[in-house]
Amino acid sequence: MGRTVALIALAALTAGCTSGAAASSVKPGGRSFTVAAAGDILIHPELVEQAAKDAKATGEGEAGLDFGPLLAGVKPIISKADLAICHLETPVGNPRGPFEGYPEFLVPPQILGTLKDVGYDTCSTASNHTFDHGLKAVKQTLDAMDEVGLGHTGSARTPAEAKRINIREVNGVKVAHLAFSWESFLNPTPGKERWAFNRIGTEEIKKAETRARRLGAEVVILTLHWGLEHYNEPSVPQLQLVERVTKETGVDLVIGHHPHVVQPIQKVNGTWVAFSLGNEVARHSSPTGLTEEGVIGWFTFRETADGWDVSARYRTTLVDIPPEVEDGDKAPDGAVTDHRVVDVRHMLDEPGDLPPDRIARYQLAADRTRGFLYNRGAPGGDGLKELTLERD
Repeated sequence: MGRTVALIALAALTAGCTSGAAASSVKPGGRSFTVAAAGDILIHPELVEQAAKDAKATGEGEAGLDFGPLLAGVKPIISKADLAICHLETPVGNPRGPFEGYPEFLVPPQILGTLKDVGYDTCSTASNHTFDHGLKAVKQTLDAMDEVGLGHTGSARTPAEAKRINIREVNGVKVAHLAFSWESFLNPTPGKERWAFNRIGTEEIKKAETRARRLGAEVVILTLHWGLEHYNEPSVPQLQLVERVTKETGVDLVIGHHPHVVQPIQKVNGTWVAFSLGNEVARHSSPTGLTEEGVIGWFTFRETADGWDVSARYRTTLVDIPPEVEDGDKAPDGAVTDHRVVDVRHMLDEPGDLPPDRIARYQLAADRTRGFLYNRGAPGGDGLKELTLERD
């Protein structure tokens, strides 16, 4: 996107982003860029219904669906990053359906245009749902992403495409984005099509990074679909894999998805690892409270004499869910009326006439998310802090 982030007290924030040693090694006149990465994009049937409701109200969208209002709350953040990365959890179908929810997702392709409009540049497409509807749906998904101008990595339409590396030029820096996932036991990839899906493995990651570097990548960002659902702590396999990856590769940043809840962000062997960013947008059939909470990870890369200094910030998000009421009953006064992804800090800083229980819910999300993010010591030596920015 090449846009400049409008940070409050920019000089003070910059000074706070790096340690004294790192700051002193930042190259005078060196290149820099920002990366925003968010949690899972998981379009459940209730969100399709919301998009239909919003299309009637706005008169916009395509084929009777408008996802714009659902994600409008995070656009002021995502759109300011130089590189914004999303995680598309599921394949997309035809604009008019039919659509499917869990366990074999097929979601409206209209969500892709909204992701592009929000400010996302590229997405990981490797997940345990990649092959929910086979190679045909993989092709359809990537075709639709190409049509709206969204980059992608993690799945492929042909063996030749599977060997390509997603490299983007960001503020004059060649940045590679790699994506790997564990495979679904429900819909495993057929042996003859194993090339169409990137499976997690240290050696596979090493090979992909090597190819990226040979193609000129100066920074390599790795997305991993891993871990245990609904656990706020990384699993042993997560910890073991990231220990190997951060020791045996030159990957510059690791971004995690799949648990559907927030897990810590910390440095491992000097490399920032976001174990799980939670959900960016989802509406599980049995919301837990935790599954509505997510974070946008914000990473600033600054060129040094011998590589890159990376600092980390975060911004808490929450999916507002309307209360379920029986036919003829009325929702409580001040209750949420629509599914919306909100910027929690913005809501707390500018609550307007929100009722106390809504403010309390946003405060709970802020406090609880902070606890999970810091659970492995990031605020100490690592320097993870909340992102402060101006909204347009």
